Amino acid sequence: MPLPVPVLPDGVDPAWLPEEAFRPVGGRRVLIRGSGPLVETVHGEVAEACARFGGALAEDDPELVLEATGDDGSEAFTLGRRDGRTTVTASGGRGLLYGFFHVVRLGEAAFQGERRAEEHRPASALRMLDHWDNVAVHPVMGQVERGYAGGSLFWADGRARGELERVRAYGRLLAACGINAVAVNNVNVHETEARLLTDRIGEVADIAAALRPYGIRTQLSVTFAAPIVLGGLETADPLDDSVRRWWAGATARVYEAIPDFGGYVVKADSEGQPGPFAYGRTHADGANMLAGALAPHGGTVHWRAFVYDHRQDWRDRTTDRARAAYDHFVPLDGRFAPNAVLQVKHGPMDFQVREPVSPLIGAMPHTALAVELQATQEYTGQQRHVCWLGPMWSEVLRFGPAAGRGFEELVAVSNVGDDPFWTGHPLAQANLYTFGRLAWRPDADPGAILDEWIGLTFGADGPAKELHAVLDGSWRTYEKYTAPLGVGFMVQPGHHYGPSVDGYEYSPWGTYHFADRDGVGVDRSSATGTGYAGQYATPWAETYESPGTCPDELLLFFHHVPYGHVLKSGRTVIQHIYDTHFEGVAEVEAAMAVWASLKGRVEPARHARVAERYEEQLRCAREWRDQVNSYFFRKSGVPDERGRTVY
Repeated sequence: MPLPVPVLPDGVDPAWLPEEAFRPVGGRRVLIRGSGPLVETVHGEVAEACARFGGALAEDDPELVLEATGDDGSEAFTLGRRDGRTTVTASGGRGLLYGFFHVVRLGEAAFQGERRAEEHRPASALRMLDHWDNVAVHPVMGQVERGYAGGSLFWADGRARGELERVRAYGRLLAACGINAVAVNNVNVHETEARLLTDRIGEVADIAAALRPYGIRTQLSVTFAAPIVLGGLETADPLDDSVRRWWAGATARVYEAIPDFGGYVVKADSEGQPGPFAYGRTHADGANMLAGALAPHGGTVHWRAFVYDHRQDWRDRTTDRARAAYDHFVPLDGRFAPNAVLQVKHGPMDFQVREPVSPLIGAMPHTALAVELQATQEYTGQQRHVCWLGPMWSEVLRFGPAAGRGFEELVAVSNVGDDPFWTGHPLAQANLYTFGRLAWRPDADPGAILDEWIGLTFGADGPAKELHAVLDGSWRTYEKYTAPLGVGFMVQPGHHYGPSVDGYEYSPWGTYHFADRDGVGVDRSSATGTGYAGQYATPWAETYESPGTCPDELLLFFHHVPYGHVLKSGRTVIQHIYDTHFEGVAEVEAAMAVWASLKGRVEPARHARVAERYEEQLRCAREWRDQVNSYFFRKSGVPDERGRTVY
């Protein structure tokens, strides 16, 4: 039986799957061959589109053929067009589902001319979103930690929300951009989240059932201390037989409830979360214990590498948070089980607007890695500012040592909540869509993906040129009016929104810029600094070692330099700070004017929401400009050479 297409609640934005996007398919004769649950999902999609736009499911003379020849679990599909017929073939229902949505993305182009048969296969086997959703509202972090789009889609008032039709619609959006897994709760596992593993696994099973029709596997964040917290044991030592037996039993019960369960996500020995260090064990010991419990069921443990000393002394220039992941994990290369995946943040710090690619990504050839990105814009405007991250992510995925890893898996911290626009800022939908498409094909042109999202979301006749211009440079605009030259942070402590140049400067979190009267930046060279630059392979270690060869955009991440240091642009560091902060505000003003000009060409509620967010972005950009420029003028005593007021 065809599976009905999920119905969105009134007022919820369809994002990149508006009804009109299905017209090119729904107006044609379509033949579907194959069987299995995901084929039935495709059948339902086509039936709905045909009913709306006048096409038909037909055996005779079809214009579109969608065929699954088996059900082997492969996500690959082949698309071709010959003699007036477009054909999608796959060896299983997953591939057919992705092939169908590829036809939707192509629109009328899928039915024009001849098209040589071409195979499409994802570069990354797992393309996952980590939801930092709390089951119960946390007194400090709220409903969704680092979430800027309202409450959780899954949880409310300490229980599952039960709004499974919207969860199913969410799965549909994710499948349409290539995402195939979701971790449904916070990596900082509080008591209510911990119980999801045992007596509340039925609530997770209901969510999994809603996501399953669109090929989304469900994962769960668990606490390393679960045997103590939930099982009444006196220890969580990963080498203790009773602990191993407890995890094996708990995991077997999870798979009884959710047969296609994906596995666990674990944050251990990090920012107060429990872990194997308490027992004198390594992170390989901890990960392998959980991998052993999951292996009989085909599951995987994603073990986060975000482990560092968060009780630093700011006066200690030798301890470097950026070094921590490499120092902890490289000695363990080759010691992780095959189904234990080390989940590594794309940069060595914490999702800053600019930081280098983590050297850990290219340094563990015998360990399965997942690269973690952040769609939720914690440090890039919190979905109140337009900041499309496609160019940043593309730079990460194309970086030499990182690209050589092949990116077995890609993960992003979700930017979705129960907001009517899903992401708070309607234009932040572009980040979620872009992540899915880059996870499928990391070498894709992000600009082409952006155009794809614009075309689907705003229609073929929408203001594509204007929208592309507004979004394409927005990451660099945000960088201009916030933290310069890779120095990072400078944000308000705790909530991380808005400027505070010294907000974390004397904190234990290891997030320093070391600005003084003579210069700014962190010396991470091997010769005179923390040695972080030496964690890279050749030629990157040599490139980052010297201020003369280090890229300007990362200069202050790697070096402490005088304010008069001349950049490759010909500007001094201090003048660069002044100029870019003025430029950033001007660029926000220009983008805001472009958006205002689209009134009447964009759906009214969407236009109003974005216009309101632009007002806040401009206010905040001016605040960043004034605070940063004033701070560095007072530190350096150097006036703006163009005579502008910077204090």
